[in-house]
Amino acid sequence: MSEQTNKGGARRRPTAEERQRDAERTRRRLLAAALEVFADKGFAGARVQEIADRAGVNKQLITYYFGGKDGLYRALQEQWLQQEAGFAFPDLSLDELVAAYLRSVFEDRRMSRLLAWEGLAESAGAPPAEYDREDLADLRRRQDEGQLPADLDAGAFLLAVMGAAMVPTVLPQVVRRVTGLSPDSPEFQQLYTEQLQRIVRHLTA
Repeated sequence: MSEQTNKGGARRRPTAEERQRDAERTRRRLLAAALEVFADKGFAGARVQEIADRAGVNKQLITYYFGGKDGLYRALQEQWLQQEAGFAFPDLSLDELVAAYLRSVFEDRRMSRLLAWEGLAESAGAPPAEYDREDLADLRRRQDEGQLPADLDAGAFLLAVMGAAMVPTVLPQVVRRVTGLSPDSPEFQQLYTEQLQRIVRHLTA
């Protein structure tokens, strides 16, 4: 940690609070840069030097703060779970929950791209995510409560909804051909959200 200058021009050591703030800023910058690079190139194609360059820090700090590339990737997964907890409330109806996930995808598609890369390069060594296990457990709870018909397999339902949510990210050309709308347009996003909610309501009625 470098020394800082006070108002009188004298050099001083930063306080513990200032060091903590600097560390938090560095971590945030690395996570933001990593999300860009991983979403653009996948785990295998991402290079720690590029991530560090985008963050404007020494690449050794990736090892210092995250234990390396794998740890940085896992930190992104944990960051997503924290974001998910901010909108995927357990008391939402299933169609409202689907709409909440779609809004999240439309607002920022980088996590969807990252997930797609995991599937396209499954043997490339990316640390496995645990998103689906928690989502499946929530669906089974809802099924026990009568929100999801007993004759539907909760896992198959989860896969179908996940696939539908991924379509605007991984198949934008199909979206344009089928609807005549850009997946980035408010018109498509409103239409698709409403229609997917209707589909879910029909399946769970």
